[in-house]
Amino acid sequence: MTHSFFCANVLVDRERWFQRRNFTVLQAEFDAARLFIETWATWRADPQRCERLHFVAVAPLASMAHPDMLTDQPSLSQLVIDAWPMQVAGLHRLEFENGRVVLTLAIGELEIMLQKVWLRADAFYLRLSQVDAKLAYIAKALARVAGDQATLCAQAQPLLPQALKDAGFICDETPDGTHVKARFAPRWRVRRHEPPLALAIENATPSAEFSKSAVPASSRQMPRHAIVIGAGLAGCAITERLASRGWRVSLIERHNDLAHDASGNPAGVFHPIVWRDDSIAARLTRAGFLYALHRWSELERAGHTLNRSHEGLLQIADSTYDAHAIASAIKRFGLPPSYVIAVDEHEATRLAGQPVARPGWFFPHGGWISPAAICAAQCKAAGDLLTPRFGTEVARIDRKNDTWTAFDTTGRAVAHAPVVILANAGDAQRLAGLHGLPTRGVRGQLTLLDSSPLDGLRVPIVGDGYAVPLGAHRTLTGATYDIDDINTQIQAAGHIENLERVAMMLPALAGFVPQAETLEGRVAFRSVTSDRMPMIGALADESAARANATRLSGAWPLDLPRTAGLYGAFAFGSRGLVWSTLAAELIAAQIEGEPWPIERELAEAIDPGRFLLRALRQGELG
Repeated sequence: MTHSFFCANVLVDRERWFQRRNFTVLQAEFDAARLFIETWATWRADPQRCERLHFVAVAPLASMAHPDMLTDQPSLSQLVIDAWPMQVAGLHRLEFENGRVVLTLAIGELEIMLQKVWLRADAFYLRLSQVDAKLAYIAKALARVAGDQATLCAQAQPLLPQALKDAGFICDETPDGTHVKARFAPRWRVRRHEPPLALAIENATPSAEFSKSAVPASSRQMPRHAIVIGAGLAGCAITERLASRGWRVSLIERHNDLAHDASGNPAGVFHPIVWRDDSIAARLTRAGFLYALHRWSELERAGHTLNRSHEGLLQIADSTYDAHAIASAIKRFGLPPSYVIAVDEHEATRLAGQPVARPGWFFPHGGWISPAAICAAQCKAAGDLLTPRFGTEVARIDRKNDTWTAFDTTGRAVAHAPVVILANAGDAQRLAGLHGLPTRGVRGQLTLLDSSPLDGLRVPIVGDGYAVPLGAHRTLTGATYDIDDINTQIQAAGHIENLERVAMMLPALAGFVPQAETLEGRVAFRSVTSDRMPMIGALADESAARANATRLSGAWPLDLPRTAGLYGAFAFGSRGLVWSTLAAELIAAQIEGEPWPIERELAEAIDPGRFLLRALRQGELG
């Protein structure tokens, strides 16, 4: 079946994407970008096209090796080739046309990834090589994410029409019997949870002729305006991601400028993590790392300056046993050399330019970057859509008549908007009134060395501590991890601790004994949760949850009532550089009803309502 045939049949109902805010296509069994490029070309050629086109494609890992492009669309094909991601499993978000065309690659086995993606599809491309026994399973998975009246075009399979009908689709076979066309119109409830809808149209009242998912942008009642509290890595990333979608942002910061607290550190390291199992934390960090690299590159292409290294980053194993275990995991997971390379002591020493204590692994695209430079670039990219309010501490937030208001410490209203996003680290739980106060403060002290034995260090070194070369005779080391310590003063003991931990990785520092009292340093505070995972997404309505505690005792995250228009991005611990950009994209996608940039199970692991959900399941609330 030709690609143009698929496009013609899936997009035949032009009114369905006519001047829409978003239109989402899901392709099962991705054919290496050909259908995406043709859909993109169709979108380009239509003056009445949707505002933003999302194309989500499920593909096996092997298909990523050599993208097969369209020769009649060389310019679009080249753009895809240039943006093609590393060959690792998970979700990859690629953006074109200044973010108006988005390709999300869901890399993994079809039947597994269809259960993990979370979106509301308006159209399906279905190319099936699966055996008939899996058709019913696949049809149900499609129904789980189908928007009302979503269209589908598929190659004919003997059992496919019945499988689709059982899942809530109405099918039509073509006269020649080579393919099946269908639309999603169930006459009974076929799923427990509705797929994502845009917050902006949750209270809309569309006519019976159109579903909520088909309401044109012109009928939306809620203005695209958000209050973001906190102008560090999280808040600035959210500002840029919302502004890229046309949102106005009131950015409120208690300090007199961007990037204070931990976001004001002179440099920070960025890298994914590799563990012996591909854990939730490893997958989330991988997704955040890859998406951050993508967004930083886009900012640089737009002319913004990011002060960062490009020579890679070396992680030193805690023991030789751990080094061998991680090397085995890298091989077992099939991680490509562009992502990570296991290195012995000799190669690690060559990369570091310094003798190392143990083997480790090297991230060619890891490194160090200035958090303040990122924040400045993101806010500059937001342009006139950003209204900053510095030197303003938010004492409380309140919602009335579908509008949130932020009040300062004098009781004065400083901003109004339908959406509030808390990106103010440890203070977020106070403003949100979170059950059980799930976040704790962590004091981190850095140590700056001048003319030390680490002067020849070539790349950042991480492990039990870190060392970052900032110039010919300047090295940043750190950082202490002092739970619930509120001391703002630099401590000599903190300097000694930092140097001792780095010396365990880089023996050249072992004999270096400067006077700790004379060392330069910096203290900053971070926020963490008990499970060391961040808090990202829509905040739960705890009052409503308490009132329905019995019914919610067996609830899943999607069952939790949510506080309309209230989101959070905080408790990043020491991974703000890696997680903040992905957090911003997830929140923007949730607000807009777009496909999520990570698997649903990862989003649930960082859901701000997870601690409340555990309390409900354990019967602690009544």
